[in-house]
Amino acid sequence: MADTPQKPSFHQKFFEKNSLILTLGVVVTISIGGIVEIAPLFYLNSTIEEVEGVRPYTPLELMGRQIYMREGCYNCHSQMIRPLRDEVERYGHYSLAAESMYDRPFQWGSKRTGPDLARVGGRYSDEWHRDHLIHPQSVVPESIMPPYAFLQDAVLDYSTITAHLRVNQFLGVPYSDEAVENAVADLEAQVDEFSSGYDDLIARYPGAQIRNFDGNAEVITEMDALIAYLQVLGTMVDFSTYSPDAEANQR
Repeated sequence: MADTPQKPSFHQKFFEKNSLILTLGVVVTISIGGIVEIAPLFYLNSTIEEVEGVRPYTPLELMGRQIYMREGCYNCHSQMIRPLRDEVERYGHYSLAAESMYDRPFQWGSKRTGPDLARVGGRYSDEWHRDHLIHPQSVVPESIMPPYAFLQDAVLDYSTITAHLRVNQFLGVPYSDEAVENAVADLEAQVDEFSSGYDDLIARYPGAQIRNFDGNAEVITEMDALIAYLQVLGTMVDFSTYSPDAEANQR
């Protein structure tokens, strides 16, 4: 025997026959849900977890990031690994909000023509990156990426780097006044491991990679800056010791 259809209740009939009241009910329900999600944010100092190791970019890395954005690399590459099994297995640990806290603007992206670059730092050698930028198909035959060989011959113009750090400082990035004043010296020191400014650079930017990145020690190029930026992506946090619970307890 077929089940007898259940008759609509009085409340169902009431709302279904009164469109205005139904609309008001929907608005009230959505408003309550929105308040529950938004209100707690007013009682938090920050929604970004504090993660050991995350630091502002060095002047050279910051210049590399500017070149990365200028050339539109973000149109094909995202920098956000989602907490999904297939993404974590392919790219590494899912991205933390803290890793992008000093990005102006962030490079999360919504489309991937090429692979995600959130963990590309240290995965390949400087020589691989140089070859890849000069002739992408020489290292990835199936790549549709255009060549950026001109970066190797383009002398890096870092005359505005001091002002660039000062603007980031104004926006909340914790660059010290000393870091701003020594921006040019720090940039030049990062491409010369024998520089007298080596120790000062490391003191201001712990873990900074210091070496000639493009293989040409005669001049600092845009290739130097871009490779320096790519090599730092995803390297600031030591995920072998990272514990979300431990970080939460520190807040």
